[in-house]
Amino acid sequence: MQHETPRICDYEGSDYRTRFWEGQGRSYEDRVERAVLQRLLPASGQRLLEIGAGFGRLTPEYHAYQQVVLLDYSFSQLQYARQQYGDKGFLYVAANAYQLPFMPGVFDGATMIRVIHHFENVPGVLQQIRRVMQPQGRFILEFANKRNMKALLRHAMGRQNWNPNDLDPVEFVELNFNFHPAYIQKELTTAGFMTQERIPVSFFRLGILKRTVPASLLAGLDKVMQRTGWLVAPGIFTLNTAQNSTPNNIGLIGDALFACPQTGALLRRDGDTLVNPDGLRWQIRDGIYDFKAPIH
Repeated sequence: MQHETPRICDYEGSDYRTRFWEGQGRSYEDRVERAVLQRLLPASGQRLLEIGAGFGRLTPEYHAYQQVVLLDYSFSQLQYARQQYGDKGFLYVAANAYQLPFMPGVFDGATMIRVIHHFENVPGVLQQIRRVMQPQGRFILEFANKRNMKALLRHAMGRQNWNPNDLDPVEFVELNFNFHPAYIQKELTTAGFMTQERIPVSFFRLGILKRTVPASLLAGLDKVMQRTGWLVAPGIFTLNTAQNSTPNNIGLIGDALFACPQTGALLRRDGDTLVNPDGLRWQIRDGIYDFKAPIH
């Protein structure tokens, strides 16, 4: 059920980095995702928005861009990322992706990897991403595939009460959704994106395989399976380009990038705050632009 005010999945203060990734047997998935990103990213770019950047696991893959903006709702995750990458070529923004605090058309690239499954209002977040991208900007989206092989088999055997062939998203635990490929395709088109490519990934995401087969070998086999285009893997990457007209503000620099998340007005810098024309202020602290709530 979609709530009038969308719920937000907040990783503030969590140990997500060490509990889920580092040393947790996900080297295979990490290798696969990096390889697909390298394949889909352009040789060069001006400014990329990484939505749901978290602690910056994939951030090094965006080196072809002159500037990378790491956005996440968790301030503490961004603090860790900033410790790793510093400020040269990077901006760090704590914000709600349903209200992106940027001027229209300021990004020629965007990525959202292992993130959209936390959003109950997919049309809302995709529309926001489209708004801040310039025409023909490249958007790479990865989503959790509802119609994966495991789900299809479990449903066929009567061991699963939801149908993986239904188009509607399924919330299997709170704020964790799986999506049908056709549903994501429809919402991308409605938001103003044209999908250029779809790549299924992580075909071998089984504990016994990951424990017994080297991650490098699994990643190599996965690359072979990706070429089939068989959309029954647990994850699917999509390459999309922004369509229709949008003001091209890619040349905006510094604080001129930022717009009030409530009104859309250009913000001005005042010390360690950004201010909108009505006097609402957002703080810059620890090198991070904090748009989670205005200060008074």
